[in-house]
Amino acid sequence: MVTLRKDEWNTLSGLNLPLESTPESVVESGVDIHSIGHAGSPPYTRGIHSTMYRSRLWTMRQYAGFSSASATNERFKLLLERGQKGLSVAFDLPTQLGLDADDEMSFGEVGKVGVSISQLDDMRELLNGIPLDKVSTSMTINAPAMVLLAMYIAVAEEQGVRSDQVLGTIQNDILKEYIARGTYIFPPQQSMRLITDIFEYCAAQVPRWNTISISGYHIREAGSTAVQEVAFTLANALEYVDAAIQSGLDIDTFGPRLSFFFNCHNDFFEEASKFRAARQLWYELINERYQPSNPKSAMLRFHTQVAGVSLTAQQPLNNVARVTIQALAAVCGGTQSLHTNSYDEALGLPTEKSATVALRTQQIIAEESGAADVVDPLGGSFHVEQLTKRIHDEALEQIQAIEALGGAMKAIEQGWQQREIHNAAYSHLNDVESGKRKIVGVNHGVMDEASKPEVLKLDPTVGESQCKKLEHLRQNRDNEACATILENIKKVADSNENLFPHVLQAVKAGCTLGEIMQAMKDVFGTWMAPSGF
Repeated sequence: MVTLRKDEWNTLSGLNLPLESTPESVVESGVDIHSIGHAGSPPYTRGIHSTMYRSRLWTMRQYAGFSSASATNERFKLLLERGQKGLSVAFDLPTQLGLDADDEMSFGEVGKVGVSISQLDDMRELLNGIPLDKVSTSMTINAPAMVLLAMYIAVAEEQGVRSDQVLGTIQNDILKEYIARGTYIFPPQQSMRLITDIFEYCAAQVPRWNTISISGYHIREAGSTAVQEVAFTLANALEYVDAAIQSGLDIDTFGPRLSFFFNCHNDFFEEASKFRAARQLWYELINERYQPSNPKSAMLRFHTQVAGVSLTAQQPLNNVARVTIQALAAVCGGTQSLHTNSYDEALGLPTEKSATVALRTQQIIAEESGAADVVDPLGGSFHVEQLTKRIHDEALEQIQAIEALGGAMKAIEQGWQQREIHNAAYSHLNDVESGKRKIVGVNHGVMDEASKPEVLKLDPTVGESQCKKLEHLRQNRDNEACATILENIKKVADSNENLFPHVLQAVKAGCTLGEIMQAMKDVFGTWMAPSGF
């Protein structure tokens, strides 16, 4: 008699695993293994393109940003030179919170976890020498997304690039900030107004720009399960679609530019199945509720980042293996773009060496593994099809539970998603501390380590230099004109007029990020989300 090593076997997210998936068990689960469809055809379970990576590889988009705009610009150019195809900008905490570098609340945080951007000249330095009609840029920015996008458009125009030529993405996903991340500023209703203003403006003026990247990544990093990540992300997305439609926009006006951002954790088959399930579920939800005419309105396009929370400070070189497994799962799941974390990120920001290894990991998967050679290489697997069905069905149940509470916004205001994430995170922590869930280097395969890898050392004077730049700006701009523009932003904020053209005028005139955001705060106020405890 064979004795199994565990009493029960579950995925990382807690889905029970049978010893073997069989044709009979697949049928019992409700999957017709012979009718799973084709990539490029509804419901897009197998991928949104019929040829997938045979036609075009995913965009290799490494997330980078630290210290000054000029230092980050150097890292961008290095990554582009080594084969990266798109940029992904990390902003420091003051920028994410809409604060200038010389704000007293910014002290000690300028340039620490991302690049400091307070004024248009910072954006000029950040993008110096980068052709904005050819390079796609993703910006992880939420509450001040309108201001940063306006700066980006202004710099593009200075390069001679029209706004209808720039291409990229702003995250602009405030609901997950209330749920899991925390860099929100305004109350929910006012935040949603800014998002729909961006939808409307970009649909007419910046048509190649993805106006939102609806993020499950941070929900997963906060401790959610894979099912919760799909459910909460798609529930948030439905809230955005409803808000846009209520503001007078047609689904086909903004739907094709919606994009998503998912995490990819260690459980290879669960993660690949998660992406397949999310595509199918989004197609069904959009078509059932909104009946779009444009097929692209119901296609779930997504960027993936491997799981930062899975990386360990112990034996950090082991993280190369974790990142490879996660990136391979994202590719097998059909991602449109991918960021691979660096092995030293549990210790500090990536060095040039570790960032290069992370990029090379993607290139090896693309060119050497064979995973990109076939559309949906895991499709038809009894195990994967059952997991896809389970994740689809359980995520739909959670979306329905959120809707019973009044939708994502109402549920957030009650702390519902926050509590669910806390409970999942606590359960996972108990599994690790008890040894039920093994993590190599932490509670399994532990060993003494002689040394740690070198970590990136940041310029300690960046805060001071940013403050001097702001002082110089305020001494040399037309302060009277700036004051008039800021007063006008307050008036428009208190009306139904689209704010974007006025914010664009403000950044071109020399108004700073903090000044524009303060003008909005004077009208919108600020807000504190419930923690869920």
